[in-house]
Amino acid sequence: MNDHIGGGPVTAEPTGPADQPRLTKRVDLLLANLGVTGRFARDCLLAAVVAGLTFTLMAALFRGATSPGEIVVDPVRAWLLVALGVGQALLLCLRRVRPLLCLAGIVGLQVAMITLSPPEATLRAFAPFIVAYTIGVLLPARTAFVLVGAAVAIEATAAFGTAAVTTPDLLLSAVGPAGSSALSNLAAVLVGNYVATRRRYTQLLRLQAAEAVRAQQAKVQAALGAERTQMARELHDVAAHHLSGMVVQAAAVHRLIDRDPDAAKAGVAWIRSQGKETLNNLRLVVGVLRGTPADSSGGGDTPGHHGEGSVPVPGLAVLDDLVRTARDLGTPVEFVGEGPPRPVPPIADVALYRMVQESLSNARQHAPGAPVLITLRYLPREVSLAVMNDPPARRPEPAARTSSGVGLIGMRERAQLIGARFAAGPTTEGGWSVTATLTSKGGDPS
Repeated sequence: MNDHIGGGPVTAEPTGPADQPRLTKRVDLLLANLGVTGRFARDCLLAAVVAGLTFTLMAALFRGATSPGEIVVDPVRAWLLVALGVGQALLLCLRRVRPLLCLAGIVGLQVAMITLSPPEATLRAFAPFIVAYTIGVLLPARTAFVLVGAAVAIEATAAFGTAAVTTPDLLLSAVGPAGSSALSNLAAVLVGNYVATRRRYTQLLRLQAAEAVRAQQAKVQAALGAERTQMARELHDVAAHHLSGMVVQAAAVHRLIDRDPDAAKAGVAWIRSQGKETLNNLRLVVGVLRGTPADSSGGGDTPGHHGEGSVPVPGLAVLDDLVRTARDLGTPVEFVGEGPPRPVPPIADVALYRMVQESLSNARQHAPGAPVLITLRYLPREVSLAVMNDPPARRPEPAARTSSGVGLIGMRERAQLIGARFAAGPTTEGGWSVTATLTSKGGDPS
């Protein structure tokens, strides 16, 4: 909150539940259960408690000062000093809503107490210490020390002035009140400033911890998003390749049912085998994304064997199988390899294989019957892959011409993932070209 005393803003001390130690939280809960809520109400309760303590202690002090040799104060002056001490305590109800007014009132009553006190005695109640502590908590350190220093100077001036009038021993009578004022007030403002600094430091640590939690949550969400994107990309590549081939073969079977039943039966058998291969590929993809091996219970073979139902891990080493499948679907594909083959990083191996797979699927859908040339070059410092198809030999069906662009986006994302240069676009002859080049600074992409 901001309170304005004489036009100056006052920053209130933080008292939120998160900023309080355990004991303070318990006191807060107790006061809330008693219905004492709000700063002013709680400061009024504090003022009443301090007033009671001040009255009890000062009354006991003056009643007990009756022995010979002790400082004796006449009853009227004694009760007046008690009233001033209690008045100081009651002013504490303003300590956080009007701290400067509270400080001024308590200092003014302390000056009156210094004036009425015996020269041999130094009387200070609890209120001056409490208000100096509050000033140290609420205000910046420099401002707090200036205000409390001014209060000390005022009380010291009053002590020296009173001593000059009432006693010949000026130094002895004035040093006590002035020194007590300086020690108690400056110590209180130091404690208050330390508490405020500690609270700000704790709050900063709490904010940093919250920011770290938010950053970690953002990383988790980004990782989840990347995982979903990867799963969608893998499933799209597998489904688009196999299902597009099955659709083409199914159309051919439909035309051959009456004319050539044996060929139609062979086509149906091929579709069945492709369906099994698709399921196994999808099982493999999901298993990899989950971090577990693919379930081979339905495959019929152990992993690593190329029997019915088993699927080799996709990579450049099995491009021949991919080319053979494309040729079975009626796409004239030529595969050219240049340079001695060498291993590439596993993630790059799968990514390049998927690019070829997606390019063949796109050629089959958008340029049916067009020749496709796949070129894989193993150069000294890079591995280059290019897939190029000619213009379509026949006009594709309307359903085949529609495209969401997901395949091209997936290929570009794969290239970015492995750090390869990627380019895709139409050729001058009206076909389509896809190239990806994986470079290694050390001369070996692996």
